[in-house]
Amino acid sequence: MKMKIALAFTCALAQPAAVWAAIPPSTAQAAANLTKAGSIENFDLSQLADGIEGGTLNSEAITAAYLARIAAVDDSGPTLNAVIATFPDALDQARAMDAELRAGTYRGPMHGIPILVKDNVEVAGPIATTAGSLALAGNITNRDAPLIARLRAAGAVILGKTNLSEWANIRSNNSTSGWSAVGGLTKNPHALDRNSCGSSSGSGSAAAAALAAGTIGTETDGSITCPAGVNGVVGFKPTVGLVSRRYVVPISHSQDTAGPITRSVRDAAIMLTAMAGSDPQDAATVDADRWRGNYTAGLSVDALKGMRVGVIRAPTADAVLFDAAIAKLKDGGAEIVVLDTSKIDRQKIGQGEFKVLLAELKADLASYLQGLPEGLVPHKTLADVIAFNTAHADKELQYFGQDTFETADKEKGLDDPAYLQALATSRGLATKALNQLFANNKVDVIIAQTNGPAWASTLGKGDAFSGPSASQLPAVAGFPHLSVPMGLSSGLPVGLSFIGPKWHDHNVLKAGFAYEQLSKARVTPQFPATVASK
Repeated sequence: MKMKIALAFTCALAQPAAVWAAIPPSTAQAAANLTKAGSIENFDLSQLADGIEGGTLNSEAITAAYLARIAAVDDSGPTLNAVIATFPDALDQARAMDAELRAGTYRGPMHGIPILVKDNVEVAGPIATTAGSLALAGNITNRDAPLIARLRAAGAVILGKTNLSEWANIRSNNSTSGWSAVGGLTKNPHALDRNSCGSSSGSGSAAAAALAAGTIGTETDGSITCPAGVNGVVGFKPTVGLVSRRYVVPISHSQDTAGPITRSVRDAAIMLTAMAGSDPQDAATVDADRWRGNYTAGLSVDALKGMRVGVIRAPTADAVLFDAAIAKLKDGGAEIVVLDTSKIDRQKIGQGEFKVLLAELKADLASYLQGLPEGLVPHKTLADVIAFNTAHADKELQYFGQDTFETADKEKGLDDPAYLQALATSRGLATKALNQLFANNKVDVIIAQTNGPAWASTLGKGDAFSGPSASQLPAVAGFPHLSVPMGLSSGLPVGLSFIGPKWHDHNVLKAGFAYEQLSKARVTPQFPATVASK
């Protein structure tokens, strides 16, 4: 098990040779099949699933290959810092899945597939769920979040935990995305001096670098889609309420959701099929079972035929790439409708959203902390965490402060009229704006450029976001949002966003899959130290 920094446990760093030495001769042919195809980074999740089902690959060899790659790429070489820890029983999990298959039980396309999980999602085992903070160093709950339990039931191997922007990037307005006191700074595999965005920084970087078959991220506003965009992979933020949030370190019950980050849309659909479903202890998911299904069904290059696609063109978008993407959509049979968004009051939505996030952070984090098993974490409120950070300023506050935490701690509660008004205003305006765009223009999905290219990581100087962001409206409204690689801008990846109405997750994935197949825009990272801006 690998760990960036000692927490409540110790571990030995896995080296590639040591990992492979643990593989018995019975898996030699499966390992040889991986080598024959080049190496593990040449396989998408769906290809690995086909190999496992067909008997040419097995989970043990695949898991060992990913552990070796983490040791070679994340711990040394480029040293991405995308993975905080790997589970010591990962190979045992894999062997159990292989034994089931030999006995005639096949659980589906997640059977034996290794995934990495953002370290604000609880996973049973000897690894703390820290949200990147030393304040949660002892948070070994030995319980699976329901979304993890669903993935295990589908056969997934939980390989390890990914780094993130500490506290999901809500601690300070001057934070550097991708940094946490537990995991350090995550690097972008397309240029090691560039940012991997946040807060699902490690999940985005790890997916791009093929450190697992797929990864789990979480989003409140942009935390799945931005890391997917800047790392050149696929990220899907589902409709809020399609995936349970229980046992996930929270920011906002109004906007939080988990979702997959993968190298293809089909892979994201496979993972979402396993993750989605109602949870009686998460009220937002009451309708999830009614809407969930097999999200890989109907994925076809022909899915765009007859679709009306609304276009939001940001002034800062890369015109060449965006126009090329529109041309691909037209080639696929889509009818393009240019949307007028000039009357949307984004400033008012943003002001209301910030108030909502502050109030819900204070209330929801306290609820999470107070619901932890006894004796793990002494902190019970946001004020306690603020005090911990102050007492450990040399490690926690060395690069930026906790101004957003301090502002949130002044909130009056979830019955405060100012909070309730902000919630009604922000959610109401965002939902109305999107619903009117869909209805008045009779469009099935809306596209926009997800992000600008990655900026240089400068610890202590905050983030220098560039280009557009498509995340706010679907984040505040709780609508599905998919980012698919669109190509390189200034030598760095940017994504194309597909946004759909609430619960229309499947349609969004269909549109994104068709575009992906037509564009083939994903670029394999080469881990350069930097990239020259054009």
